[in-house]
Amino acid sequence: MSFRGTYTALITPFCDGQIDRPAFQALIDRQVAAGIDGIVPVGTTGESPTLNTPEHIEVIQLAVDYANGRCEVVAGTGANATAEAVELTIAAEKAGATGTLQVCPYYNKPSAEGLYQHYKAVADATALPVMLYSVPGRSAIPIPVEVAARLAVDCPTIVAIKEAGGCVDRVNQLVQALPDGFAILSGDDPLTLPFMSCGAVGLVSVASNLIPDVMVRLVRACLNGSYDEALAMQKQWYPLFRGLMSLDTNPVPIKEAVAMQGHCSNEFRLPLVGLESTKSSALRELLESFDLL
Repeated sequence: MSFRGTYTALITPFCDGQIDRPAFQALIDRQVAAGIDGIVPVGTTGESPTLNTPEHIEVIQLAVDYANGRCEVVAGTGANATAEAVELTIAAEKAGATGTLQVCPYYNKPSAEGLYQHYKAVADATALPVMLYSVPGRSAIPIPVEVAARLAVDCPTIVAIKEAGGCVDRVNQLVQALPDGFAILSGDDPLTLPFMSCGAVGLVSVASNLIPDVMVRLVRACLNGSYDEALAMQKQWYPLFRGLMSLDTNPVPIKEAVAMQGHCSNEFRLPLVGLESTKSSALRELLESFDLL
């Protein structure tokens, strides 16, 4: 598994407090029809912190079943407790996932050695290919470049990193430190073009819940070296990318946007709540400006 191309960090639709299975299946069908390379259930965008363990595993199983081999399924099974991350990852492997996304342990701020031992324990517990996930805005610390490089050498199944720290130079540093073939993916839609121009080979996208065809074309243009085409797309779609990340905390704007299209409800679990009226109006105007409603 190469972790190359466009992956959608899926929202988790709810209905009356429960997982909305029909909406989730339809969401995955739209992703596949658009040519997405993979889906990522129960990551940040999937509201994983508000799912209990049985629900977390259920969403992964549903994603595997609904994808039915038509795309990769990279299960979000990271946690700030190593034992929990191992438990979820083993369950994802049993469910038939093709890979795992492992967020940097959040809140407890482990040392570099603690991070290394955490990820090594996960890798040792499963045969699934592992994508590291560095997102300091959520986890308080990044995965140090040196730790990623050490893991790449010592753990054959750790083969990729989702870089969501918002810094293009981090990509340059990772390219220098990581072995050839280790995949770097952008974790921010607005930074897809600059990240890929520096050596990233794909994207884990939020916007692709809404516009999967656009994100697939953008990433493919970059992979093909068609940077004039990619730059034109970046210029056209940047206001939407930016709006989906700036109106409120992810995944609130993207789920609200998908709900406005009629594909799911705008139901969240506390402590997340929907957009206030002025922001909802701004989002609707933004979507209308792109003929998405």
